[in-house]
Amino acid sequence: MMRTFAVLAALALVVAAAAAARPAAKTLTGAVGPGYTISLKQNGKSVKKLTAGTYTFRVADKSSMHNFELEKERGGKFEKEITDVSGTGTTTVKIKLTKGTYTYYCKPHESFMHGSFTVT
Repeated sequence: MMRTFAVLAALALVVAAAAAARPAAKTLTGAVGPGYTISLKQNGKSVKKLTAGTYTFRVADKSSMHNFELEKERGGKFEKEITDVSGTGTTTVKIKLTKGTYTYYCKPHESFMHGSFTVT
């Protein structure tokens, strides 16, 4: 009985260690508006470089005159409208990012409301 308890306790420690070793959730937080601003952050810092993988984009659209789009510039065509110009609110989507350069922007004001990051 003591041996069974010791095995179960050791197994519980292995499971707990494996759970603690999991990578942190890959969540990116975007915002557009209410003024003429657009941003994309991870853990409170502006996104400049990411590792390829699947990310959760949580975008707060704070103006019905803006939207949030994501586009891959090179290495394959990708374009996704995450929020719509006609509405406001928060939208959450999962997107698989592959190696390349991505731009996020507000389509009606793309010339000055944009940012970019690279995926390696």
